[in-house]
Amino acid sequence: MARLLVRALETLGHEVCVASEMRSFMRSADMRDAFEANRTEAASEIERIAAEHSGFAAPDLWFTYHPYYKAPDLLGPALARHFGIPLINAEASYSSRRNIGTWETSQELLLDSLESAAVNLCFTRRDLDGLNAAVPEARLELIAPFIDSTPYLQRKPAPEPGRLVTVAMMRPGDKLSSYRALAESLNLIEHLPWTLSIAGDGECRQEVEQAFAALDPKRIEWLGALPEGDIADLLSCGSIFVWPGHGEAYGLAYLEAQAAGLPVVAEAIAGVPEVVAHDRTGLLTPPGDRISFAKAIGCLLTDNLYRTRLAEEARIFATEERSIGGAAESLGRILETYVR
Repeated sequence: MARLLVRALETLGHEVCVASEMRSFMRSADMRDAFEANRTEAASEIERIAAEHSGFAAPDLWFTYHPYYKAPDLLGPALARHFGIPLINAEASYSSRRNIGTWETSQELLLDSLESAAVNLCFTRRDLDGLNAAVPEARLELIAPFIDSTPYLQRKPAPEPGRLVTVAMMRPGDKLSSYRALAESLNLIEHLPWTLSIAGDGECRQEVEQAFAALDPKRIEWLGALPEGDIADLLSCGSIFVWPGHGEAYGLAYLEAQAAGLPVVAEAIAGVPEVVAHDRTGLLTPPGDRISFAKAIGCLLTDNLYRTRLAEEARIFATEERSIGGAAESLGRILETYVR
């Protein structure tokens, strides 16, 4: 999404410069030493950037992507004040449950940044409501998640009957949980004709493979991590995109699949309903309900007319309503409103 935002800004005629490669990420709440080290590094970066962009090279705007309790913005607010320029935050999130240890300090910094920003861009209603509750005086705008659909529009959908597709990295936590939920659901519809192509890799590859061990290995195609072009090719041949989506902020993979003409089966959880329209572009099932998830896949496997209708709507939704061009227009209107 950060790369897509850069492209949207460039589409509007702005010159975008990545000012710093500094990472302020803290894995746990007891990393006080790491936090202080980050602050020291940030002070040095602020001095460097202030000197590098002084005079005629001074920026017009500071744009920060995804500040949250584990990765507070230690640069933007200070540099925005130094240059006297507006600050914009995109995809910030806040949860009072995280006010523990060092994270409590980073959350205080986050709140200050949200309040001082010219505008805070939210990609889901859930994030907007959370920020509004935490900082009622913050200026908030909703901008729907979007993609560049060009690679998917270049390929004509040629769905192979019964070919399910998943594109997801194999990481601990929510990703692994989703893989396990998917495997359990597929176990319930072994009597139906399907195959599953999995594009993705990561440190939990072994655990993911173990989750699917009870299924006929001939039904599972392990493709590993693929470049964008190969993913577009894979999706163009798929019939249904299946991914529970535990903990997904929204999931750009859902939009990419829909742009390729695949209806989605996912859980109505986290930010997934922001990018999948139930009974229009896919089917959303209750969180954690393996039986309902399996039935939804089975429904699309056995009712091709319904699957085709959802597939057609999915392609329209992702390529027209969630295009980078439309997002750039929305972003332009927001900038005109809040940035003088």
